[in-house]
Parts: sequence; C-alpha cells; structure tokens
Amino acid sequence: MSAASENGLDDEPAYRWPIPPQEGWTADDLDRIPGLPSHTELIDGSLVFVSAQTRFHTRTMRLLDIALLEQAPDHLDVDREMTIKLDTKNRPEPDIVVFPVEAVTGPDQTWYEPEDVLLAVEVVSADSRERDREVKPRKYAAAGVPHFWRVEQDEKKGLPVVYVYELDPATKAYGLTGIFHDHLKVTVPFDIEIDLTAINRRPGTTPEREKG
Repeated sequence: MSAASENGLDDEPAYRWPIPPQEGWTADDLDRIPGLPSHTELIDGSLVFVSAQTRFHTRTMRLLDIALLEQAPDHLDVDREMTIKLDTKNRPEPDIVVFPVEAVTGPDQTWYEPEDVLLAVEVVSADSRERDREVKPRKYAAAGVPHFWRVEQDEKKGLPVVYVYELDPATKAYGLTGIFHDHLKVTVPFDIEIDLTAINRRPGTTPEREKG
C-alpha cells in the first residue's frame, strides 16, 4: 500500500487547474474561477500566479503604504494589492494604488477602473521582473494611468530604489522623471516625502530604535 493510500490521500479529489477558453480568460473571470491562488493576475488573457513574497517586498509595501496614507489629501485613498481592470483581457494587480475616495463601491470591491487610478506602484520581484519593468507599465500607460513607480532593491544596501514615471498624454507612454535613493521627494501626484532608509523601522519609532 502506498504512503498516500495509508494517509487516506487517495480519497481526496485532485485539484484540477482551470482550462482556459479558446479565446483566453476575461477580466471578469478572475472573480468566478474557483480555487485560484491569492493575487492571481490576468495578462493578455492568461492567468499569472504570484510566488511567495520576500521580506524586502513586504516591508517595502508597508513603508510606501503607510507613507502614502499619511500624506495623501483627504479626497484620495490608498490600497495594497487591488487589481485594475484595464480591459477585457488585462487585470493586473499593482502592489499599491492611489485613487479618489469616490472610486470605492463597497467592501466587496475587487478592482478599480484605470481612469480612477492616480498612481500605480510595482515592487519588483525575481519572478515578475519583466512584467514589472516592461509589460505592466506599458499597459498602465496605454490605459491612461498618469503616474507609475517601479521599486527595485539596491543589492548593496538592501534598500528600495524608486523609479518615478509620469504619463505623456500625447504619446500614451511614460517618461522617467526621477530615480530616488535613500530619500524620495516629489510634488506630483501630490506632495510626497519618504525616508527610504526606514524600510525596517517600525511606524512611529525613531531611527535610534530601528531594527533590521
């Protein structure tokens, strides 16, 4: 008898990965396909699964999320890991989005319209490098998202490096407006100042109490 049979595993139904329709999945399918892993994205009609997050990734998201929430004007809000329905075949999930409060439809909301997203932020991971550097920003720009940040890890310091882009409405493409090490300060989409060296600092503590 196999180990699986001894443990009763043969009696458990095997999970079957969803078979895509001939024309590919649609943005609305993400809310209907049973058993999808958390944070599954849709890119060009194909499902994209996310690998386990690194400590750098989660701490960078926390740092930016808290800073943006603290500094955003009252008419704007911030969410982590909410998808944007760019079109019927693309529903990516930025790590952070900034949007007007009137874009919120309720607690069961799972996505935003691209015209409601003021800023999309992607923290680059090893498995998402090409998507975060090329595919997603190209699609965000084509959909009219006015501001995009790409965040990479400085391999020597272990700190975030933020590449800030702004949409050229004439070309529907992003232009790089700044690369920020250690300290980020911008005036659009609103006044934002972030100490990037505070990635491991607990909110509300001073640098002297910073923990690695």
